[in-house]
Amino acid sequence: MAARDYGQYCGLTRALELVGERWALLIVRDLLVGPRRYGELAAGLPRIPSNILATRLKELQGAGIIRRVPHSRVVVYELTGYGRELEPVVLALGAWGFKAMGEPRPEQVVTPDSMTMALRTAFRPDVAADLPATTYGTQLGPAELLVHVDGPRLDVVRADGDLTAADLAFSAGPQIRHLISGELTPDHALATGVVQVLSGPETLLTRFATTFHLAA
Repeated sequence: MAARDYGQYCGLTRALELVGERWALLIVRDLLVGPRRYGELAAGLPRIPSNILATRLKELQGAGIIRRVPHSRVVVYELTGYGRELEPVVLALGAWGFKAMGEPRPEQVVTPDSMTMALRTAFRPDVAADLPATTYGTQLGPAELLVHVDGPRLDVVRADGDLTAADLAFSAGPQIRHLISGELTPDHALATGVVQVLSGPETLLTRFATTFHLAA
């Protein structure tokens, strides 16, 4: 259980006591993508001190939010069923925070897990349900992902340097948020170099921008 105690009998208060400590929800965010070894969690949160990571993991375990399990001869951390109930909370907070992101600072980084959750946040299954199945290969900074959209289903996996299976492969930096917010049209994003198509028809970028959209 987290050390912070607000001294109030309230569901929101209890939630903040469990996951409101610094880094806790980012650990949950990365585990929503999938189970992770300790070293993978540390690599995905490069600025977290090792003692804080160990403390947060212990607290989240004590709260029944995560658990340690053996997997392929190593031990990984994964969310419990109770912990997975945080997914809509994390997605909603991501959408809320998107409105105030502003321009990135030089020291800020993106990771494959953070971009995976960003795409899940922006995904519009109601729109995708009426569109043909499409696979996008994305290079978003250092994060290379294969993004499979099949009707209302979204599956995001690491590309591991191979984007050949994608119907459209493209690279983009942090400015892609202007495309996702609708501030930039796909044509303008291409013309200004915000998005660079690596393979596939440029016209599919319009489908991507329709499928992944968050209002700024």
